[in-house]
Amino acid sequence: MIHIQEEIEVWGTVVFVDATSTHLSEKSLRQAIDEVRSFTHHVDEVFSTYKQDSVISQLRRGDLKIEGCSPEVIEVWNSCANARHLSDGAFDPWKVTGGFDPSGYVKGWAADICANMLVEAGAAHVQVNAAGDIALRGGFREGDVVKPWSIGVVNPENRLEVLQVFSITNGAIATSGTYERGAHINDPYTGMIAIGAESATVIGPDGGLTDALATALMVSGQDGAVWFSQPELSEYSAWVINRNEKTSWALGPAITN
Repeated sequence: MIHIQEEIEVWGTVVFVDATSTHLSEKSLRQAIDEVRSFTHHVDEVFSTYKQDSVISQLRRGDLKIEGCSPEVIEVWNSCANARHLSDGAFDPWKVTGGFDPSGYVKGWAADICANMLVEAGAAHVQVNAAGDIALRGGFREGDVVKPWSIGVVNPENRLEVLQVFSITNGAIATSGTYERGAHINDPYTGMIAIGAESATVIGPDGGLTDALATALMVSGQDGAVWFSQPELSEYSAWVINRNEKTSWALGPAITN
């Protein structure tokens, strides 16, 4: 059994990769991780809003139209529109300064693709953690036993305190809050800093959508609970810490308080 952990510095953060294979050689598994590394840098070149020559920067300036973009950019554009619809506009990457900014979707989307790349290469147990947007496959192996991944959510006011732990074998989990970048999420309804929640965690099968919904819940707070009654979100769960209160709320099939 080969178990490798790697850190990839990209997207202004660190992407943590944990991959285990019961039949690949160490060389083959490292090669698969190198391909993931290359993909993350490709994503940065395409979707960064900080690089002037990225596709997204060209879209934002009006140098490109979405119809002339690659299939992956069109996919992200359409998926962002779907997330906007499912969140009643609380997630809206078109209502930001400078134009379309899919950053609240892309990290989760890319983490999912990275995890799938490793599984397709032969890894049986995979975690890809892109600074709180986490894709999980196959649980983790402890000796001869396979267990769900245990993902903790920490107190945004005390990073040493774990407030909630989720057990996930396959799927994605995303947490938005003031943990790493401070108050950075804008409310598309008002154009001001979002004040709906202090922290929002979403669990579900699609990494991009969990990322977008966690961002949206930071805007809407408990008003966003109604979104999860939609059939499209029947497999999604949320755990949210209310702003200015020492309380939280939760819903969905993955929540086991």
